[in-house]
Amino acid sequence: MKAPRLPAARRRVLAACGALAFALIGATAARAAEYPERPIRLIVPFPPGGGADNLARLVMPRVERALGQKIVVENKPGAGGNVGAELVARAEPDGYTLLYGTNGTHSINASLYRNLRFDPIKDFAPVARMTSIAALLVVNPKVPANTVAELIAYAKANPGKVNFASAGNGTTSHLAGELFKTMAGIDIVHVPYRGGALAVTDLIGGQVQMMIDVMPNAYPLAKDGRVRGLAVASARRFPGAPEYPTIAETAVPGFEASAWDGILAPAGTPEPVIRKLNAAIREALEDPAIVAALLARGAQPVPGTPEDFARHIVESTAKWAKVVQSSGAKID
Repeated sequence: MKAPRLPAARRRVLAACGALAFALIGATAARAAEYPERPIRLIVPFPPGGGADNLARLVMPRVERALGQKIVVENKPGAGGNVGAELVARAEPDGYTLLYGTNGTHSINASLYRNLRFDPIKDFAPVARMTSIAALLVVNPKVPANTVAELIAYAKANPGKVNFASAGNGTTSHLAGELFKTMAGIDIVHVPYRGGALAVTDLIGGQVQMMIDVMPNAYPLAKDGRVRGLAVASARRFPGAPEYPTIAETAVPGFEASAWDGILAPAGTPEPVIRKLNAAIREALEDPAIVAALLARGAQPVPGTPEDFARHIVESTAKWAKVVQSSGAKID
């Protein structure tokens, strides 16, 4: 049976709508092909001079060269990175406002904060993971332990008397310590500080006995002898410090607690823009000079696709949610 013929006026409207849709698609593709036409804002949701800020400012000049446009780094700290992340989540999805995200903003905070004002998954388009940031288990030099096994034995012989420092409730250093406590089966006490600098000051002074801190902070102290490094918390030995075994291989099988970072855009950013940004970041992360500089700071480049990064965020969120739950940490 032949379908009824639409009225001429309706056919004209449908044809006009189709033409408009094709025009919009063409315009979007043309804008994406010309992207970027002006400087890009990269929001770092942490204070200037910290590990996140330093890594971003190390890599971005090389990304600028690949894109042919300036990338302006802006620090918007607050609420464990949530202030800056929310700013980007609400930004125009045109590729000109990006976020330097971390396992804090996009994995830990989802479970840690009761009233998160953005969705780390739905409100962002992953662009590219940048690095895996190793952590180092360090102790005050007066602690009678030269290996992880000896530290565990000492903690078991002195339940509740070994304190571990962190940069604050819910930080990677806090949750890594909680994970170590659970997996090693020891009774150690968490002492939170307002930032990593204050924590390591008291670690050096002996007010606290141990800490699992990111390599950019802990490794220089261990090399100088101000603290004693025992093992890295990553799944594999860190190439920049091969003298340290992993916690997993020495005493706690399966232990892994690494930080990570990456670049994200607001959800709805055109796919061609995402791909162009991803290609520029991967090019930067494969530059031998950038690789060497990152390794020297305790960060290992992890170039990959947007899809790789999206999967990693989902897996990381599930892992840290369990640690947050077991630790009982919450921030209103």
